[in-house]
Amino acid sequence: MHSEFDFQYAMENTRVLHEPDRRIDTFGSTQFEFQMVTELMDSTNVSRVRSGRIEAQKPLIVKPHALDEWSFEGFGQEGEAFGQWVKENLTNLAILKYGFQFKRSDVSEEMVHEPLAVVCDRLLSDQRASGNPMRAIIHGVDDTWEISLLRFMFEMVEKSHNINRFDFKRRGLLG
Repeated sequence: MHSEFDFQYAMENTRVLHEPDRRIDTFGSTQFEFQMVTELMDSTNVSRVRSGRIEAQKPLIVKPHALDEWSFEGFGQEGEAFGQWVKENLTNLAILKYGFQFKRSDVSEEMVHEPLAVVCDRLLSDQRASGNPMRAIIHGVDDTWEISLLRFMFEMVEKSHNINRFDFKRRGLLG
């Protein structure tokens, strides 16, 4: 089980190298593709690339007490523990006025015997060539990579908030 220090370390050392062009949809679920690149701690010039999808359900207008209803389905014990930590420590999330159920799926991983910088450059070059508007490339922490992935999702929530709030107001759902 990871400690609060592990959570904090992952939060501070995760960087989004390329973010999706789209934001979280206001009135429907949104699927992002991700490539998470991490450096193995016990090997030199070996990187791990995890690829998969992550889905954010459509935003809901909720009261602050509904943080207990957040679900971190499919993330295992670390994800559940992180979710509990969020509920206990990040009470200002109530400002968002909507909740999400996070779900990750279709995760694969590949070991690449090259330095981290080379792998990151190649992933970014591949993204520029493909132009996939829903792909994120994230540099995370290997043993807490799921926390790094959740950090990315919280960034997407933050960046989507004003758009979603505008959409809700326009439809008369928020004052």
